[in-house]
Amino acid sequence: MAIQQHFRRHGGPHLPTWRKATGATTTRAAARATTAHLFASVRVLTGFVFLWAFLDKTFGWQYSTPSGAGWIDGGSPTEGFLSHVAVGPMDGTFRSWAGDAWADWSFMLGLLAIGLALTTGVALRLAALGGVAMMALMWAAEWPLDQTLADGTPSMSTNPLVDYHVVYAAVLVALAAVHAGRTWGLGARWERLPVVRACGLLCCRDGCLQFALHHLSLRFLVRRFCVISFFLFK
Repeated sequence: MAIQQHFRRHGGPHLPTWRKATGATTTRAAARATTAHLFASVRVLTGFVFLWAFLDKTFGWQYSTPSGAGWIDGGSPTEGFLSHVAVGPMDGTFRSWAGDAWADWSFMLGLLAIGLALTTGVALRLAALGGVAMMALMWAAEWPLDQTLADGTPSMSTNPLVDYHVVYAAVLVALAAVHAGRTWGLGARWERLPVVRACGLLCCRDGCLQFALHHLSLRFLVRRFCVISFFLFK
């Protein structure tokens, strides 16, 4: 009888331990799935922002572009914004680009390509590179570092360093780094294409998350800002 009781005391706890391990694994898997769905939602919503900007500027849906002033009607998607740049060290350069055909085509194709890439989940690394470049140019055009424009009026800048352009750029890099196109998108199929597997620029590898986190770190951003400021104001 004593032997049977001893066996029950030492042999019984194995089953609850197994169940506990299985429950922890299930919890981690559910957390990963939830995270993937959240990133996929952010990807689709961000893509819609770019696509809407393209469609409104193309057809003049009377939001940011008046009716009859769309790109399809002969209007310029860049003239209205760039012609009024009046702040920053590149204000003259941006005004000289206003209305140029190459600027219009580059801007509109960029909006369309980034929007399609984000909504479908393909080429997220290229979308991140193009989006960061676009956001950097728009940041430089608005130049939130200055509190006043060239004529002395307030620039309406609310933050000298981190505004919505920086946030959009960070989101694009993060979406590419975590492979957000694999969930609710065509990212997995895109990554299996031979041309994509052969070209690292077309697909964000598994080690890109650490690379992206490093490039989004505060120390890195401050260092790059100091370098850019040095060349602009020297």
